[in-house]
Amino acid sequence: MQIFKFGGASVKDAQGVKNLTKVLQTVGYSNTLVVVSAMGKTTNALEVVINNYFNNTSQTQSALQEVKKFHNAILLELFEDERHTAYDKITTHFNELSRFLNTNKSPDYNFVYDQIIGYGELISTTIISEYLNSIHIKNNWIDARELIKTDTFYRRANVNWDATHRLISENVNTSTLNITQGFLGSDPNNFTTSLGREGSDYSAAIFAYCLNANSVTIWKDVPGVLNADPRYFNNAVLLHNISYREAIELAFYGASVIHPKTLQPLQRKEIPLYVKSFLNPTANGTKIYKDVVLNPMVPCYIVKKHQILISLSSLDFSYIVEENISVIFSLLHKYKMKVDLIQNSAISFSVCVDDLYDNLDTLLHDLKAKFKVSHFRDVSLYTIRHYTQETITQIENDKTVLLKQLTQETVQVVTK
Repeated sequence: MQIFKFGGASVKDAQGVKNLTKVLQTVGYSNTLVVVSAMGKTTNALEVVINNYFNNTSQTQSALQEVKKFHNAILLELFEDERHTAYDKITTHFNELSRFLNTNKSPDYNFVYDQIIGYGELISTTIISEYLNSIHIKNNWIDARELIKTDTFYRRANVNWDATHRLISENVNTSTLNITQGFLGSDPNNFTTSLGREGSDYSAAIFAYCLNANSVTIWKDVPGVLNADPRYFNNAVLLHNISYREAIELAFYGASVIHPKTLQPLQRKEIPLYVKSFLNPTANGTKIYKDVVLNPMVPCYIVKKHQILISLSSLDFSYIVEENISVIFSLLHKYKMKVDLIQNSAISFSVCVDDLYDNLDTLLHDLKAKFKVSHFRDVSLYTIRHYTQETITQIENDKTVLLKQLTQETVQVVTK
């Protein structure tokens, strides 16, 4: 059994769907489960629908119409006969989405977000499944929400592993080609949940773990895992081999090529992860496995933009110790802040966070009840694994350094 994952960039248009087909034909697709993301920028487009639903109701339908037009153009290019069943199935998905928009009573943004956002994956996988069938590549379309069970932490749901393992192992026919969605699950009441942005990689790992797969391959528009994001750094180098431990470190610090939760289930069952190019499917790409040495051994750069640096000190110059730290972390958890860096001294505490749920102002208000608080918005967090002094100097050049933290293998620098 092998698991393939194709992201939105690989299926951004009709040609992308056809190229996915060529990849399957080139590398083989027997005993394969394919996990697919929403097409192109569909997730972003659906976020516009959600924003209009809450803040600009009169524009909701026009935003939804843009999503329909985008997918209809792909359908027309893939299926010349407009009587093809693909059209009816996609219409059914959009009708379900419209029905939710018209009947929903919940004011909970995160709940509504998940009920809407998942249609990107449902639609993309339906189109791909129908296209494969149309060219006589028989496959089985699976609704991932029926198999991956989670809690009700909408937009970043936690997997119920026992229930998920049972459902996947009992319901997936491993002897055929299966097509399913990344990113999606469902809560105990069968409402849609999502596993967080870039959660399709995690979905692939979940299926691999539960099916005891031989391997997982993530197909991307880059040749493999690079030592730096080429959008921000010049002369990025392909990493041929990475250990689980090193890859988990890179993912933790925010390497965008791998979802932070993806590697743990693969490591537990020693399932190798490959990252390859869908433009050159026969190239080796990157292999992530146990007990391998980083090859080549070069500094690895990660940058996270649009962070918030919060600095705290006690009002009465008392130490920042267990009691105060407990209060700080309780509030960070309450307001769902993603913590990316922590630094503390006797009477100060600094934390760099992602404000994923737009709760910063409320968090700052609550912190000011107990601490002296300052903060910087829109800072950048640079992380270098296997750093040298030269690489640190390059990062700091022409920037204001707000915070720096070094360990034996890693340096993190917050800049403005």
